[in-house]
Amino acid sequence: MSERGYRLISYFGDNGRPEPGVLIGQHVFAPKTLAKSVTLEEHSVLGILRQWDEIHPMFDVAAKSADPSQGKPLAGLKLMAPILYPGAFFCAGANYWDHLEEMAEIAKKTTGKAPTMTKNPEPWFFMKTAAGSIIGTGQPARVPHFTKQLDWEAEVGVVIGRKTRNISEADAMQVVAGFVIVNDLSARDLMKREGTVFIYDWIGQKCFEDGAPMGPWLTPAAYIDNPEDMSIKLWVNDVLKQNSNTSKLVHNMAEQIAYLSRHVTLQPGDVIATGTPAGVGLPRGEFLKAGDEVKIEVGGCGTLINRMVVDAAA
Repeated sequence: MSERGYRLISYFGDNGRPEPGVLIGQHVFAPKTLAKSVTLEEHSVLGILRQWDEIHPMFDVAAKSADPSQGKPLAGLKLMAPILYPGAFFCAGANYWDHLEEMAEIAKKTTGKAPTMTKNPEPWFFMKTAAGSIIGTGQPARVPHFTKQLDWEAEVGVVIGRKTRNISEADAMQVVAGFVIVNDLSARDLMKREGTVFIYDWIGQKCFEDGAPMGPWLTPAAYIDNPEDMSIKLWVNDVLKQNSNTSKLVHNMAEQIAYLSRHVTLQPGDVIATGTPAGVGLPRGEFLKAGDEVKIEVGGCGTLINRMVVDAAA
């Protein structure tokens, strides 16, 4: 890793239990060795986020002079998702202009009419399960037995670093601790459920085991020069499927944070997956199966890789 500063990770410790780590270069340091003048109240990345304003400056300074011999080589560790687990996991829907265009083409083919693409006054969200769905990079993602249309969705996740209520768009980015890559896996054949007035089945299509790969680490916001200009790419079996940029967001990150904060108090560690760009499988009729490898890269946030596997417990 050649980027400046540090990253936050979670990894499997010697006893198999989660351990938080501070990644500097290619070495991982114990948080308590870098935050010497602050007592860490919780031994986790989530705990660090709950003390973000006092701990981040210390890690930032430590990253400039850390002795690699005092850390563990990153190559020898098995990573978990960095945040175990966010209290809330919000996901923005239909929030990239290029994704709206490809979905409009589907509507045109099926109905003969292309919908008018306009920016709604407010962003639209659903929620996804956290502990039941989030896995880290390198971990296998089980294909649900109940779907034959498992789709990929590369997203930039915004991680909250300060308790936040009713914040303005102008100030919203000040509460962001950092960013993380999210793959919002979706069971497209479970989008709708017949025989009910509710029609859309958000649990069925979005909430299942391993349905939210996240990682490989949390990149502090201080090391992202412009959140509105982050590249986002996804490959399936080394074939590029998504290639876009956060400049194409319909509602930008600040708008999303402000909207959510009007409804609930956002907590440190909450994640907002900000939407996926064009290139998902549904318009092509392409879907994931056991054996497929999905790789996502986001500018400044590393690479998230997961291989699809059969769910042996199904």
